[in-house]
Amino acid sequence: MNNQLITPENERIKSFFSSLDRLSSSLERLFSSRKPTLNGESFYTDEELSKKLKISRSSLQDYRDEGRIPYIKLGGKILYRASDIEKLLEDGYREKFK
Repeated sequence: MNNQLITPENERIKSFFSSLDRLSSSLERLFSSRKPTLNGESFYTDEELSKKLKISRSSLQDYRDEGRIPYIKLGGKILYRASDIEKLLEDGYREKFK
């Protein structure tokens, strides 16, 4: 058995801590973008949904006013259930016309 003293300058130790730093950064990015759920359901804010669908927030307002898009109003905040949005997009999907 080799009785070699391992110091912080050892390349294997440097490599280990470098990998640990990358893993930590990746986890921070992952969890910062994670959306909290309520009973397993995710929700979008007005701003998030407009970015996701690439439409203006005023278009979302028009869709709400016309009853075309389901939403929840909680206090002064508008929330959209992710499953409702997915269903709406699936129902609106049209096959390519041949």
